[in-house]
Amino acid sequence: MTHLSLSDWPLADRARICGVLTDIDDTLTTDGAITADALAALGALRVAGLPVFAITGRPAGWSEAFALDWPVDAIVAENGAVALWRAADGSLCKDWLQDEATRRTNFARLQAVARRVLRELPHARLSQDSAGRETDIAIDHSEFAHLNETDIQRVVRIMREGGLNATVSSIHVNGWIGDHHKLEGARWIVRERLGRDLDAESGRWVYVGDSTNDAMMFGHFPHSVGVANVARFWAQLTQHPRYVARGARGAGFAEVVEAVLAARSAGDRA
Repeated sequence: MTHLSLSDWPLADRARICGVLTDIDDTLTTDGAITADALAALGALRVAGLPVFAITGRPAGWSEAFALDWPVDAIVAENGAVALWRAADGSLCKDWLQDEATRRTNFARLQAVARRVLRELPHARLSQDSAGRETDIAIDHSEFAHLNETDIQRVVRIMREGGLNATVSSIHVNGWIGDHHKLEGARWIVRERLGRDLDAESGRWVYVGDSTNDAMMFGHFPHSVGVANVARFWAQLTQHPRYVARGARGAGFAEVVEAVLAARSAGDRA
């Protein structure tokens, strides 16, 4: 596994970062929960005035509480399909990329593919958060159930044969219908919440992730970082992060934030 460490990330590039995009599972969280260091890092970014958007394959229902509680500007769930954020009055706001009729039609197709997966792989299990999913399906491979690599690829093949997009996160195999993905979701939320063009600013954002469903983001952003546990998926990644943190999961995310904020402080003093 060949990569650059965070110490190789030029100070001037770090000082120019104007926003943070991050995966959630095994990037912000550790063993399924956010740790104190990762939560403190999010808070430090808010104090510094840097927007933070979490882009996840987790469902909208699962994401609601975190969109309200965490110091993030929004969470984009279901691989770019649903956005959730806390309004100024503390209420939950929610928006979708697809209209209601499209979501209703797609839902029936998604459930048919899920039934086929479970029929052909009787030992496979839907993710335990499936009740909160509105625009996709998820098969558990590493959270509460286990599938080997051969089974994971078989699930991906069944989903794609059913006309779905399919991607593998650190815990689930996700399938959905539509042209959206993590990158499109990031573009959408930055445009809708900040009125800015993410592609025009791509050299000033950092993306932090850990698995194969982050590959597109790793490849798009010049400043991309994998937390240390990205090593698990290194051989399967079609595009790799430019840098890799020493720390795994939430500790690695906190390390990235420290590197960014330290560079900004140094620039302020110069």
